[in-house]
Amino acid sequence: MKKPPATPLILTIDAGTQSIRAALVNLQGQILDLVKTPIEPYFSAHPGWAEQHPAYYWDMLCRSCQSLLGKAEGQKHNIAGISVTTQRATMVNVDKNGKALRPAIVWLDQRKADAEKVISPLVRPVLKAIRLYDVVEKMVSSCQINWLQQHQPEIWEKTHKYLLLSGYFNFMLTGVFADSVGSNVGYLPVNTRTYQWAGPRDIKWKLFPVAAEKLPELVKPGAHLGEITQKAAADTGIPQGLPVIAAGSDKACEILGAGCLTPETACLSFGTIATVNTAIQKYVELKPFIPPYPAALPDQYYTEIAIMRGFWMVTWFKEQFGLKEKLEAEKKGVTPEMLFEKIIRDIPPGSMGLMLQPHWSPGPHMEKYAKGAIIGFGDVHHRGHLYRAMIEGLVYGLKEGAKLTEKKNKVSITRLRISGGGSQSDTAMQIAADVFGVPAQRPHTHETSVVGAAMDAAVGLGFYHDFTSAAQEMTAVKDTFDPIEGNRRIYEDLYENVYTRISDRLMPLYREIQKITGYPE
Repeated sequence: MKKPPATPLILTIDAGTQSIRAALVNLQGQILDLVKTPIEPYFSAHPGWAEQHPAYYWDMLCRSCQSLLGKAEGQKHNIAGISVTTQRATMVNVDKNGKALRPAIVWLDQRKADAEKVISPLVRPVLKAIRLYDVVEKMVSSCQINWLQQHQPEIWEKTHKYLLLSGYFNFMLTGVFADSVGSNVGYLPVNTRTYQWAGPRDIKWKLFPVAAEKLPELVKPGAHLGEITQKAAADTGIPQGLPVIAAGSDKACEILGAGCLTPETACLSFGTIATVNTAIQKYVELKPFIPPYPAALPDQYYTEIAIMRGFWMVTWFKEQFGLKEKLEAEKKGVTPEMLFEKIIRDIPPGSMGLMLQPHWSPGPHMEKYAKGAIIGFGDVHHRGHLYRAMIEGLVYGLKEGAKLTEKKNKVSITRLRISGGGSQSDTAMQIAADVFGVPAQRPHTHETSVVGAAMDAAVGLGFYHDFTSAAQEMTAVKDTFDPIEGNRRIYEDLYENVYTRISDRLMPLYREIQKITGYPE
């Protein structure tokens, strides 16, 4: 057996929607070096489609690794293992040689299959009687397997393996069709208690019809997936023979890397999609028949409530109202978001009566007619008030999700760990503490998904005997923002007496808007 390096490092690959990162992480959770390669999230051959070429993903992964290892040539001998984390629910069809047969269908894709061709006419009345038809119909129509079989049967016939993006990368690195249970998120025939493939009599095989032999082998987070092949070594610069250790999806790794191991600590993500997550050891459905997700730890889960296009709104604001900050940021070599802090620094909690509800892109469990709302405009308001109201509205939405999470988990949330690009804003951190009424903590790095994946490898390679020990050594809190009592009271009143009432009051009007304009279709 090869002797471990004297100063072990983990090479972590993190393939998100906007970029692919390659990082070297030590056993203290410190990111020694990181290369971030921006990517085109998707292209659309038809309205609502979101696709990307798997070979493009692989090329960007190789560029990231080559760039990282080119800068850290002297550290190659210290790399003990590799872990991979990726965006969730992006699917790839490959042939026997692992070559993609068509573009990957990205998780943002909106195409729908004809559910009536899948759900038996004999079953429909039963599902309607027990009020499950709408749930099942939505899952079946959203399942890419059904769409492919209905619209591209020749592709489906040629498909040797049907893989998540994580499974595709694992194959390209190791030559083995294997994936992590912790990455198994999508419309697939899984046992949602174990996230292994479902039993032979499970109805999911009929709703998501794929032959078992088309699916990869599954292993638990921390388990051995394979070794870097000669070809992968040539493509990426990673030394041949290094072990690849199973991690989890990017969200699962983000929660782990933030040090959230129990449901008392909620993990908030201030990213493109804003989420509130909790790590749980038991099976909990926040909404009926909607299972929790598989964690980056073996045999555990995490809950999630998401605000679609969450801190994407910051990008929208920057493009529409932030030209001054964009130009100034270019001169100073900083981000525009850092300069936005100046325009909201002196604006009081509640934004002088301006309130925003962030339903500009309804989530999967939301009324399809839902829209965003900004109310309370007056002649005192300027763009700074809008920016602060936007952040406050996002945090109100996350608190709403946290309230449901606490109720279902039967555990009170006593602190927050916040990651994602938006967590770099002190104002956003303080707003979160004030709205939730509990301390908001900023981890030692906002790249928590990178650290979480590295923790999977560190445990899998035996550097730590369990994840609790790994979390103690590899996660840390950089800053803590305690709630300010006066602010907390203002936000509590606004949340209870205004925010929670906006949707019910406006939903009838949203339906009328749809009838008149035809939007959304």
